[in-house]
Order: sequence, then structure tokens, then C-alpha cells
Amino acid sequence: MRVKSNIIIEGKHNKPILVDVFYVTDRSPKPIVIFCHGYKGFKDWGAWNIMARAFAEAGFCFIKFNFSYNGGTAEQPIDFPDLEAFGNNNYTKELDDLESVINWVCENPDINKEADVNNITLFGHSRGGGIVSIKAEEDSRIKTIITLAGVSDFKVRFNENSNEFKTWKQKGVKFVENGRTKQQMPHYFQFYQDFIANENRLTIKRAVSNLKIPHLIIHGSDDTSVSVEEAKTLHKWNPNSKLKIIEGANHVFGTSHPWEKDNLSEELQKAIDISIDFLQNNLNEQ
Repeated sequence: MRVKSNIIIEGKHNKPILVDVFYVTDRSPKPIVIFCHGYKGFKDWGAWNIMARAFAEAGFCFIKFNFSYNGGTAEQPIDFPDLEAFGNNNYTKELDDLESVINWVCENPDINKEADVNNITLFGHSRGGGIVSIKAEEDSRIKTIITLAGVSDFKVRFNENSNEFKTWKQKGVKFVENGRTKQQMPHYFQFYQDFIANENRLTIKRAVSNLKIPHLIIHGSDDTSVSVEEAKTLHKWNPNSKLKIIEGANHVFGTSHPWEKDNLSEELQKAIDISIDFLQNNLNEQ
């Protein structure tokens, strides 16, 4: 298996995007899966590397990356050494980063010997599920979409009528503690302002309702971070989608960071098996 880690590509926002590529070398074009991490996430979180290998072994070219403003750096891609960048992240920057990665994949001759640029799947976890839903609807290069514990609504998360929101607007910054690293992670008010300025584009309901490509929604029944009801809502907006609820699975499908095991949790293995089966079935139907 060929694994290329921490490839640096330039995005639109003056910060590097770090990319990992996994595939089995056989000089045949393989379907591409591009994975987007979620909020307070990064490409090397938990069991994502083992997941990437599982997709590669199943015959896919699997690509994962760090959003340029996720708080990581080229020198330290794991965790959040650059909290200032984290605070200045927003949804449109993430959509721009994803577009940069798609462009890079399609224009990279080294990868193109091993990857089929006419068969690109977007795969997003949590907040990343919302990002891939929007991008899949607006980019005709995307042929399939999978969301893993994906969100259905960005706006509701701002809780605009709360006292916390009013304080955030007044002060221009709020802090959220990272339960694992104990860092106080800033969120500047630009995050909300950028959403409002681009609200139509960033409305997941609009995007999902207009999807015309195969769409798989995977969620855990015991997810306390993003309710399984959000998965059911996504499915309602796109009745042609496939909804798979994994009983007993939490938001990260039984994994954690760091993940010291060599194998996947039972719940994440199920999610990957369902995803690979879905993709292979759609390939066979083409």
C-alpha cells in the first residue's frame, strides 16, 4: 500500500492544507473518496488512519486532509497549536479548502495514474458532513456522498436568541474548552457574520433537497453530540438517500483519540462496511 502523508497544498486563504493519500499501487484508476473531519477534528484523529487503510484495501484511493484553519500547522498537524487560526475559521473557508483539495486531486498527474477523477465521493464526519452536503450539491465532479454522524443545520447551532449569543456578539469572541486538551478555543464573531452573509449557500436543507447523486446517511443511535434525529431529517429532505442507523454507536462510533489499537471498533467497522458496500453497489450500477 502506498501512503503519502502531510502533502502540502496551497488553498485560497494563505494557510497550507495538509493532505494524506492512501491507495494500493496497481496502476489502475480507482474511485476516489475524500474525507472531511469535523469540528475540533483533524485528519489524524483517532482511528481515521486505520479507516483510510480499510478503504484503500477495498480498492479506493482514500484522501483525507486538515482544513487550513482547523488549528493545526504544517509542523504540528495534530491538535491545535494555532488557536488564532481556529478562531478565524468558518464554513466558507472550509468549502474553499475542500474545493482546493478536489482541484488538486483532479490536476495531480501522480495520483491520476492510480485514481479515477471521474468517480469522486465526498465523505464527511459531523460538521464535515454538512460541508460535504453543500459541496456535493454545487460541484458536478462529485458522484456520490456519504455523511457519518452529519449535522443537518448550521444556523440552529448559533442559538441566536440566547444570552450567550448576545455576549458573543458584544465581546466579539467566545471560548469553548476542549475537553481532551483543556485548551480554551476561541470563536470570533466573524464565524456567525460569515454564515449570515452566505446563509442561502450554507443551508444544508437546500443542498440536500437538491442532491441528484447517490447519498448515504450513517448515524449512531446513541450519538449525544449530533442527534440521530438530524440523520432522519436529512433522509426526509432527500427521500432517495439511504439511511443506516448503527445501534449503540456514539458520535465517534466507539473510537477515541488517541487510538492505540490496530483494529477498528465494532461500530466504526460497521460504518465502513456499509459505506464500501454502498459505493461498490453504485459502481456496479454505472
